[in-house]
Amino acid sequence: MKIVVQRVIRGKVSVARKLIGEIKVGFVILVGFKTGESQKNLVSMAQKLVNLRIMPDKAGKMNLSVLDTGGEILLIPQFTLYADTSSRRPGFTPAEKPLIASKLFDQFVSEVKKSGLKVETGKFGADMLVEIFNDGPVTIILEN
Repeated sequence: MKIVVQRVIRGKVSVARKLIGEIKVGFVILVGFKTGESQKNLVSMAQKLVNLRIMPDKAGKMNLSVLDTGGEILLIPQFTLYADTSSRRPGFTPAEKPLIASKLFDQFVSEVKKSGLKVETGKFGADMLVEIFNDGPVTIILEN
């Protein structure tokens, strides 16, 4: 599992020009699953994500988590995170099959929602337009 965490002042996602998810200060997160992903990883990554201390404290230092600040989270399914770029045309065989990945994404969303934070999502398999207003910019990649 690989996630790209972006600290934002706001973010939103649309499908077919219709807004389906929007957040204010918090994280926009791109989520990808590799073949053979373990459900244990979903729980540990959700906990790592909500406790990741990359939000600024009063002094502007990255000392707080999104839980500490009551931030919001926008989760975007992104199978291209597992692109094989060994040739000029990326291949996606390392990525989990869509049927399985869709279920894993839903389970990951459920795990993150256990934090009590506002959680919005993109739509698995859809052509999405994602607007990200990166703060910092701060972008962290987590993988297990």
